[in-house]
Amino acid sequence: MRALTLAGKEDFEWTTLPEPAAPGPGQALVAIRAIGICGTDISGWRGRMPFITCPRILGHELGVEVLATGEDVAHLRAGDRCSVEPYLECGACHSCSRGKTNCCESLEVLGVHCDGGMRERMILPARKLHSCGGLHFEQLALVETLAIGCHAVDRAALEPEDDVLIVGAGPIGLSVLEFARMAAKRITVFELSAARREFVARHYPGTHVVDSLPDEPVAQVVFDATGSAVSMTRAFRHARFTGRVVYVGITPDPVPLDDPLLHRRELTLLASRNAVSADFPRILRLIQEGRIRTGPWITHRAPLEELPEKMREWTQPEAAVVKAVVAV
Repeated sequence: MRALTLAGKEDFEWTTLPEPAAPGPGQALVAIRAIGICGTDISGWRGRMPFITCPRILGHELGVEVLATGEDVAHLRAGDRCSVEPYLECGACHSCSRGKTNCCESLEVLGVHCDGGMRERMILPARKLHSCGGLHFEQLALVETLAIGCHAVDRAALEPEDDVLIVGAGPIGLSVLEFARMAAKRITVFELSAARREFVARHYPGTHVVDSLPDEPVAQVVFDATGSAVSMTRAFRHARFTGRVVYVGITPDPVPLDDPLLHRRELTLLASRNAVSADFPRILRLIQEGRIRTGPWITHRAPLEELPEKMREWTQPEAAVVKAVVAV
C-alpha cells in the first residue's frame, strides 16, 4: 500500500506500508477517499510546524469509506461514508474526565503528532467516524475545518446583539464566519488579500468586508484567525469595553499582552482548541440542510499523485486557494 510521507522540509516521498490488519474491537478499516489540505499541512511541509516531526504522513481533514468494522461496532457498516474526527484523546486525564476531550493533556492529532490519512487505507477508532451517506467525500473532508469555527463560536457565547469582528478570511476565518452569522447579525471581516475579500463579499452577502481597521474598539467580540502574533496583539485594541477576544489561530511566537488595556476595558481572552465530538454531527446536519454550502469553498482539486508538485503551486499567493482537496 502506498503512502505519501513528508520526509523533511518541502520534501514529499512515496513510501510503501504493509496492508492494515483486520479491525479489532472498537475499530474500523477505512479507505481514504478525499483529503483537505490545511494550514497545518502547509506549515508542516514548510518546516514551520513544531508539532510535526519527520518522517510524517500528513492528512487530518478526511472523507473516508468504511471497508470493515470490528465485531463490536454497531453504528457503522461497510460502505458508509464518514467524516473523521482526527483528535485521539487519552480518556483518562483531567480534561477528558471533564468531557473536554479537545484539550486532552496527551492529545494526538492524526497527521500531526501521529501518521494521518495520505495513504490508501488505515485503521481508525470507530468512535471517531461520523457517517453521513448523503454527502460527497469532498464535503466530508471539510467537516473538520468547519468544526474549528463551530467550537470557536461556541467558546465566544455570541448573543444576537453582539457586533463581531473576524480577523483573517482564510479557511479558519471562514469557518468562524459560517457559525458567527448563525448567532449574530452584525459581522465585519478584516482581510488584506483582495481575492479573499472578494470571496467573502460574493458568498456571504450582508457581511461587511474591510482591508483596514482604525486603531480603536470596533466590536464586542473579536476572533483572530491569523496565527500572527502581531495581529493577535492588536486584537485587544479592536475589542469594545467588556468585550471578548477569541484566539482561533495559533502561533509559536510570544504574544505581548497590554495589561492596562485588558484591565481598563475588563476584556475576556479565550483560546479555542480543535473541536468536540458533538460538533461533527451538527455540521453534517447543517450541510445536509443546505445551511452551510461547501461548494464555494473548494477552489482547487488534484489526485494525491500530483500533490508533491501541486503543493508548491498552491502555496503561492497568486494561486488564490481557499481550500484544496486531493482525491485518493
